[in-house]
Amino acid sequence: MAPPFGAPIDAEEIPLRVSLKDVAERAGVSIKTVSNVVNNYPHVTPAMRSRVQQAIDELGYRPNLTARHLRKGRTGIIALAVPELGNPYFAELAGAVVDAAAEHDFTVLLDHTRGKREQEVLVSQGFRARVIDGLILSPLELEAEDLQGRSDDVPLVLLGEREYDAPHDHIAIDNVAAARAAVRHLLGRGRTRIAYLGARTDSANRPAHLRLVGWRRELAAAGVPAPDDLVVPVGGWDRDDGARAMAELLDSGVRPDAVFALNDLIAIGAMRVLHERGLRVPWDVAVVGFDDIAEGRFGAVSLTTIAPDKQAIARMAVASLLRSLSGREEPGGRELVAEFRLVERESTLGRR
Repeated sequence: MAPPFGAPIDAEEIPLRVSLKDVAERAGVSIKTVSNVVNNYPHVTPAMRSRVQQAIDELGYRPNLTARHLRKGRTGIIALAVPELGNPYFAELAGAVVDAAAEHDFTVLLDHTRGKREQEVLVSQGFRARVIDGLILSPLELEAEDLQGRSDDVPLVLLGEREYDAPHDHIAIDNVAAARAAVRHLLGRGRTRIAYLGARTDSANRPAHLRLVGWRRELAAAGVPAPDDLVVPVGGWDRDDGARAMAELLDSGVRPDAVFALNDLIAIGAMRVLHERGLRVPWDVAVVGFDDIAEGRFGAVSLTTIAPDKQAIARMAVASLLRSLSGREEPGGRELVAEFRLVERESTLGRR
């Protein structure tokens, strides 16, 4: 039997697996009352809630979330599949998804697709369907036809820049508007030869397409030329890809006075090459990235960047899955837009 309510407790007296019954005995209330407090039902007086919570804290009670989910026919697990866990943006996004899911007592299983179409297809078609309640997928190579006739009934939410005509919620920022904001900022600093590092030439629908569109549109709106020799394709998304692209541009004889990069990692690689070539950031060449990863804040020259609201993206993705699980999902899928902001730092604070 549990000690009287409010009496000191020896750690050895606490059961290895505390039950609702143990908490009820400790607080001197019914099991139903404890259940109401644990499930945050509103019709519990503040005094009673405080009494039960004290007993919960003293005994170290933790709800059996697995049993709770199983009673609803669920596993309590959702999956997040991203291209590169080593990419700081996806690592930070994964942390935000884990936090958002935890608020609803869900655990997150991480999948690493390496941005390969066959792996993204495998994940999207439900090879973990018996393990998870829902999937959040950030694809790079997946095509719309890969989602047609999807046999898996596990709810799916899509993230990222790719555009799909598919019956699944898609969550992203407005990439065109974000790119235009970055270019507008550079124009406002007096830059007129703004290079774009990060183009992909294999398909107009690949990631980076919308940011390139935004680059072109803002330059056109300002009456500033956007020659093709200022657009540099990359083979990947990392620092060394940015370094190679920047070196290729300079070796071609083209001298930009600013760079807008597909992401922060490419921008950081570009800044290293500029430094090695004796070009000063931001005085000779201003640089803007995209993603607002932590690394960009701590370089010798901190990086101006577009900051997507990662926490909002995560919350929206988890909420979409929960809506599907509750049966409130509207057919056809929705385009959900998260906010972004331009964060000005040292890499663009030179001349106007």
